[in-house]
Formats: sequence, C-alpha cells, structure tokens
Amino acid sequence: MQIEGSVGLITGGASGLGEGVVRMLAAGGGRAAILDLPTSRGAEIASELGDAVAFFPTDVSDPDQVEAAIDGAVGRFGRLDLTVNCAGISPAQRIVGKGGELYPLDLFKRAVDINLNGLFDVVRRSAGVMARNEPGTDGERGLIVNVASIAGFEGQVGQAAYTASKGAVIALTIQLARDLERQGIRVMGIAPGMMDTGMLAGVDERRRQALIDIHVFPKRLGTPDDFARLVRCFMETTLLNGDVVRLDAATRLAPR
Repeated sequence: MQIEGSVGLITGGASGLGEGVVRMLAAGGGRAAILDLPTSRGAEIASELGDAVAFFPTDVSDPDQVEAAIDGAVGRFGRLDLTVNCAGISPAQRIVGKGGELYPLDLFKRAVDINLNGLFDVVRRSAGVMARNEPGTDGERGLIVNVASIAGFEGQVGQAAYTASKGAVIALTIQLARDLERQGIRVMGIAPGMMDTGMLAGVDERRRQALIDIHVFPKRLGTPDDFARLVRCFMETTLLNGDVVRLDAATRLAPR
C-alpha cells in the first residue's frame, strides 16, 4: 500500500499520535478523515491541510456517531484503505484508595467503552468498507492499525482500566488478522512507550526528565513523527500482519 492516493481514517486524529499520521498522509499525497471530539482541533487541522483532509466530529463510544462518520468519510473520499485507531483515555486510580474508597466502576466501564468497545466498532465498520476494495499488491484490500500501550504488557499502579483495555487490544491483534484474512485486510498494533503528546501537557521538567530516563536508548521521548513513520512502514510492507510492535526505546515499566 502506497501513501500516494490512499485514504486513511484516524480516530483521535486531531492531536498527538493521530495528528502525526494525518500529517504524514497529507504530505505523502494521501487523504485523511479525522475522527475526534467536537471540542478537538480537528476542524482547524483540516482547514490548514486543505481538501486532502476532512474532519468528522465523533465520540467513538457512540455507535451512531461512528457509523455516520465512516459513512461521511467514504462519501467524501470514495474509499477507505487505512484505519488507525488512536482515540483513547487513561484514567488513573487505585483499586482501593488510601481512604478505603473503591475504584469507581463507571470509570472502568468508560475507559473500556472508549479504548476497546469504540475501537472494535471502528474496526468492524472499517473492515466492511475495505472489503469492497479491489485487491492490490498481494491481494491486499486494507490495513487496520490499533494503538495499544506498553501498559498492556506491564500495567502500573493505578492503571487497571487502561491496562485491561490495552491488553485486550494487544490480544485482539492476531485474532482480527485471522478473521479478516479472507477479505485481504491486515491488522497491526503499536504499543507506544513514553511519547511527547498532549498527555504530558503540564508535566514539570523534573517529571519529564524522569520519563525520558526510563528509556534505555535513545534517551528521548517518542514523537508523533516516530509513530507516523512506523504506520508508513506497515503500509508499505505487506508481510507485516497480526503483530504488535513496541515503540518504546527498550523500555520496561516498573510497578510505579
């Protein structure tokens, strides 16, 4: 799959990792549909990048909004070749707090609804559209890339909902690849480590340096451009399928 002429759909595409993919596609001659919250910078980014990019306000946990957004994207660009699921939240709370308070079940459900249920909804609807494509190199009709996290392998203190949802995304990768092989759709996952995105906004320099120090080598935070280049590698290398790649500079998370 080449960048030029391709159409990508990116959830969480108005910031961070998703925005990096949107910009990569637009710069390479592709087109991109940004699915993100109405309060995001989606409209601003689409205006900046021109006709190659369109914004569809979407809460991925709402199936009606997901359906309307994907229908709108296909109506705008005529096809769908790539889906990258970057939308997600990371609530932090211990199972039993210092005062004995329990982890709110609604908080856990909300994280799973966005990070897992919403992702799966986008996957199934994207696959349905991609299955109608004419096959390209190696019979490929599409590529789906899901964002997991190294927390899905090594959950830290206070990250029960995030760890559970991202661990499920990791486990789904090979299953989805097997399920969609008849349609010629590949499925890959990325498990980012410490990335320089909006999630670190407001973090002081001492804490920021501590996060950098977790990386074995190189000693820097990952960037949206690092992430986008990996997505591009997946697009261009059709033998990559059914696996999760850690983008983490050899980091392994400690308990806290």
